[in-house]
Amino acid sequence: MNRKLAIGLVAALCLLWLPGCATTSYIQKRNTRENPLTASLALVSNRGPHESQRTSQLLERYDLTDEYKKNPNAALLSLCTQDEQSQESERLYAVAELAYIQGQQAQHDGQAVEALHYFQRALASSYAYLFSPTVADNRNPYDPQFRGACDLYNQALEDTLRLLHADGQLQPGKTYQLSSGDKHFTIKTRLDDHWDKQDFAEFDHFEFASDYEIKTLNNRHTTYGLGVPLIAIRKQANNAAPMEKYYPDMLSFACTALLQCSWNGELGPDGKPAPQCELVFYNPMRRSRTEFAGRTIPLETDITTPLAYFLDNKQFHDKDIATLGLLKPTKVQNKQGLFMLEAYDPKRIPVTMVHGLWSSPMTWMDMFNDLRSFPEVRERYQFWFYLYPTGQPFWISAVQMRKDMKDLQETIDQHYHGHDANTMEQMVLVGHSMGGLVSRLQTLDSGNDFWKIVSEKSIDELNASDEDQARLASTLFFRPNPSVSRVITIGTPHHGSDYSNSTTQWLGRRFIKLPAFLTNISTRLIRDNPDYFRDTQLLTTNTSIDSLAPDSPIFPVMMRAQKKSPVKYHNVVGLVSSKSLIGRIKTDSDGVVERESAELPDAVSQIFVEAQHTEIHTKPAAILEVRRILMEHAKEIDSRDRVASVPYPRSAVEPVSVTLSDSVGPEDAPLEIAIPLVPDGQEEPAMMR
Repeated sequence: MNRKLAIGLVAALCLLWLPGCATTSYIQKRNTRENPLTASLALVSNRGPHESQRTSQLLERYDLTDEYKKNPNAALLSLCTQDEQSQESERLYAVAELAYIQGQQAQHDGQAVEALHYFQRALASSYAYLFSPTVADNRNPYDPQFRGACDLYNQALEDTLRLLHADGQLQPGKTYQLSSGDKHFTIKTRLDDHWDKQDFAEFDHFEFASDYEIKTLNNRHTTYGLGVPLIAIRKQANNAAPMEKYYPDMLSFACTALLQCSWNGELGPDGKPAPQCELVFYNPMRRSRTEFAGRTIPLETDITTPLAYFLDNKQFHDKDIATLGLLKPTKVQNKQGLFMLEAYDPKRIPVTMVHGLWSSPMTWMDMFNDLRSFPEVRERYQFWFYLYPTGQPFWISAVQMRKDMKDLQETIDQHYHGHDANTMEQMVLVGHSMGGLVSRLQTLDSGNDFWKIVSEKSIDELNASDEDQARLASTLFFRPNPSVSRVITIGTPHHGSDYSNSTTQWLGRRFIKLPAFLTNISTRLIRDNPDYFRDTQLLTTNTSIDSLAPDSPIFPVMMRAQKKSPVKYHNVVGLVSSKSLIGRIKTDSDGVVERESAELPDAVSQIFVEAQHTEIHTKPAAILEVRRILMEHAKEIDSRDRVASVPYPRSAVEPVSVTLSDSVGPEDAPLEIAIPLVPDGQEEPAMMR
């Protein structure tokens, strides 16, 4: 095959398995920050910001129109001293609006101290509009002005925080004094109690969500209320922290800053009553509202922009990692494993997402973003992600996942003694494409069925080192993970894929460079045992593309293997019409996996989604189906008097003793399988760094 044809076939393979080979950009800096007051106050007009028509009418009512044109600050002070009670809420709103406009003008002129003074006045007046008992009788939440007051409060607070942030003062735990005219404020800052203090003890710095625009994720999930949505970048903790290796560097998460004030009788420096204020940093993933001033206050939140900010970090660009994982699996070994994008919560059920061929965990971000936007989902579930090198046969990846899951379980058991064990025992796996096969293998009991694919003889008769014997045994003898309760497979080739054919297999063997220890073991075993193996196909399957061949002997064994009881399977099948991609796909397939192969006979539910293979898990129909299954799962758990027992003890995820039958070895001859997954001298697989 000439070089030109080979390059063309590589390009074709890329089109088949990936939505695109270009690097993804998840977020973009805005030229001008997002501000709901931009239109109503003409903040970016040529003649500068100016008051709304309603505030202009109020200035006219108090005969302050001309004075405002000549001396805005004098008019503002005059408006503050008016004593007509019937228009109190209107005046408070006008003061907040005019002060905000003057703050914007001062900031434009480079007068930061003056701008801070005006923003604080706008903040105080809008806060009084929303919460002061003196205007309770004429405060109308159905009036558009009420939402305008919320926007004024939020934007005045954001501009105040921006000025403080520029001076490096925006950090939880600090206390500082602010003055606004004749009013003095003491402001303390703190983290809300819903942050996990053990894992997220400190922020490195903040970014403002309004500065960024989403580029790649399908949906941006926000809620309306009070507060300033922030992007909080986590400070890397001591590496000795128990869960630290499961959190990627530069992890960012959603945060909402809210200023809450009260008057408790304390006097300020001027001898007048001084409000005591707290700037609270809330975790919107754990709570969407708060209580203060005798009322329930919804938080203004943005949970998508912080996610996109993190994903846009160049070290996590999925195509780079995905390509390395396929073509050079060794390069990903020090990054493979489980990782989390929020603090581990012992009270929520884990959902572990497993990507497919030539992919990475970033392929799940649309589903992750949408699922956690449902309060009922994020209240009950936490999402984990599994990264593995996809160039190797999928059953090797399943072996490594078993070990990684075991290590995480041991860490949790050791450091979270008070955790709810039931949540770990109700884990849900969600696998796309080849990841569905890796996931299903976590729930199967090998018995002797997988061993019989390669030999009828006892493993004790194998001429091999203890290490080579253990590696082979770890692949073919295994028990189900007792923590896994459900598996959702999406676009999975349960019977193999026709796109694993002689051409793509040739390409795979030519371009995929597997770790030497994998290929060397197979070579040694076959060479040193010439009459031992009846079928060496599993041993000589060098790449993941080979492993997906429809004639692979592992697929029928997987279908009839005993599964963990009462694990449940759910299946999502992609179908596209041949009209949408003429000449590239067949009817009754998703473009890569035939319908006949994608269907799962023992699934308790199965739906069909009109989508190409690489996009099934990003489609609303598939995401809503996963949500339905998760809610069904939670409902079943809640309906039980106690969590059903599992057929295997938790220790089953540790190295196991397997008693082989007479057909493969002497009766009652236990084989202790200690599974070293990396060659001696290599670094233990770690989390994404």
